[in-house]
Amino acid sequence: MTVAPAQPPHEVSVPPLVPPVTSGSLADIPFDNAREAPADPVLSRKDPEGAWSDVSAAGFAAEVLAVAKGLVAEGLRPGDRLAVMARTTYEWTLLDFAAWAAGLITVPVYPTSSAFQARWILQDSGAVACAVENMDQARLISAERQRMPGLKHLWVFDNGAIGALRQAGHRVPDEVITARRAGLSPDTIATLIYTSGTTGRPKGCVVTHANFFAEVDNAVELLHPVFTSVSKDPASTLLFLPLSHVFGRMVAIGCLRARVRLGHAPSIRTEDLLADLAGFRPTFLLAIPYVLEKVFNTGRATAEKMGRAASFDRAATVARRYGEAVAAARHGTGPGPSLALRAARALYDPLVYRRIRAALGGRVRYVICGGSPLGRRLASFYAGAGIDVFEGYGLTETTGASTVTPPLRPRPGTVGRPLPGTAVRIAGDGEVLLRGGHVFAGYWDAERGRAVPAVTDGWFATGDLGALDGDGYLTITGRKKDVIITSGGKNVTPAPLEDWLRAHPLVSQCMVVGDDRPYVTALITLEPDGLAHWRRMRRKEGVPLRDLVTDEDLTAALQRAVDEANRLVSRAESIRRFRVLTTDFTEENGHLTPSLKLRRAAIARDFAAEIEALYGGAGR
Repeated sequence: MTVAPAQPPHEVSVPPLVPPVTSGSLADIPFDNAREAPADPVLSRKDPEGAWSDVSAAGFAAEVLAVAKGLVAEGLRPGDRLAVMARTTYEWTLLDFAAWAAGLITVPVYPTSSAFQARWILQDSGAVACAVENMDQARLISAERQRMPGLKHLWVFDNGAIGALRQAGHRVPDEVITARRAGLSPDTIATLIYTSGTTGRPKGCVVTHANFFAEVDNAVELLHPVFTSVSKDPASTLLFLPLSHVFGRMVAIGCLRARVRLGHAPSIRTEDLLADLAGFRPTFLLAIPYVLEKVFNTGRATAEKMGRAASFDRAATVARRYGEAVAAARHGTGPGPSLALRAARALYDPLVYRRIRAALGGRVRYVICGGSPLGRRLASFYAGAGIDVFEGYGLTETTGASTVTPPLRPRPGTVGRPLPGTAVRIAGDGEVLLRGGHVFAGYWDAERGRAVPAVTDGWFATGDLGALDGDGYLTITGRKKDVIITSGGKNVTPAPLEDWLRAHPLVSQCMVVGDDRPYVTALITLEPDGLAHWRRMRRKEGVPLRDLVTDEDLTAALQRAVDEANRLVSRAESIRRFRVLTTDFTEENGHLTPSLKLRRAAIARDFAAEIEALYGGAGR
């Protein structure tokens, strides 16, 4: 590792752990697996009764070949774009690899996309075919087809699309697919992933096969403990993140590359996901902070219902102290957990921590977390509860993670060090710049049918603000465009306050306000499950929501949470007033992107009256 002598450093780089791939493509992965370890289980599928059955490397390669031949039989040519609009399913991953084997470029579309959003992506990418999961999505696309004359095919998974493609390709020789694969190189475009975008139209990120190889090969090598057996359990993961997002896609590719058993969970409803986790029993998970917050908050709510809230809170404190002590010892800055702390942890393990692990399936030892900061408290809690959390940071433009917590060297509160093969630089204004083989080829130019580079002097400007410490660990402090400047000239980064409050069991979403205002305020929405529990515990089930948002007890509980968050910042940056809303911010009402980022302009527009009321005439 090379670190600049500045204090703190302005740039840090980590050499790659594996050499770059110089030939072939992602399309080769299933066939390489089948040749090297044909009987190894590489995927699992759930049948209608809920039982999981393994798919061997040889079996998956045969399916990929059959579907790829079907795509050829349907007239798709090398370089054609194939869109996929579906939840996280086995068919998604199968079609992804089959499309690559046929020389195609896949284009993910969020299954929750509106007709306009889906049409924009299909038009801009020039997709000639689209596969959807169900008839509702098929009707949505069909209603727009007259505006998409280039879209020749629409296939529906639930209507037997995969079987039909297999049948269509029955007479296509295997050698045709071999030739298509041979025509691909690492620099060939693998996918166009459209950013969800908090403003304006999504942009297509051009990600090559080489970008994915640089990402997954270095990640798998760095996180070797995650991708190997835990005790006697072979490594496995249940993927519930959307495959429309680069994080989920990278995970699927990485698991196939490392021959780690992969399952798909299409529903993220709490009861569905917990049932899938219990049935699949993964050894590691890929998650966003919301999932870990939900498990923690549900655990505490259950303890409170049983009259054991105080015991849970003591156990949480012990876990955090234990996690922090272990982290300090690994960095050589502390002696590690004391005997008394070890004894306390052992006492609470069967009472609390084992229940937390059971909620994740019982065998989870590691969690890779990204999307937004997890927070030091929660990261330390899970470490103390026996689950190591590897936090990471990245973007669609960097094919997923650019930084990640190195094994055995956690630093809670940071997003880790550069992924091997990556360099991180902090610009003069605090913006995070990235460089490496995983940085995308550029943004899609529909008119030219190619990528337009988006790097300057080899560096990609992320739009995020951050800082590097003396050991090269990165902390993300917010988005450059989200910085609030009060009328008094104070710069406020809203992300730390918002992330802290979102971790509270009563809070679903939070947006900090204050641009060109005399002080900082916030809009807060309520988390349904957390609110239902709060109602039960305080016997307020019958109070209408419109009255509850001004309830003194609820306001007091949220004020305590705001006071805790304000400890992170100076007085000038602290939240002075807040308003509890009766509706949540959702993707459906246009207030969140598909990756759950706030659409600030839309929220400010739709809740202008509530914001004005927070300033009570103080105005701008």
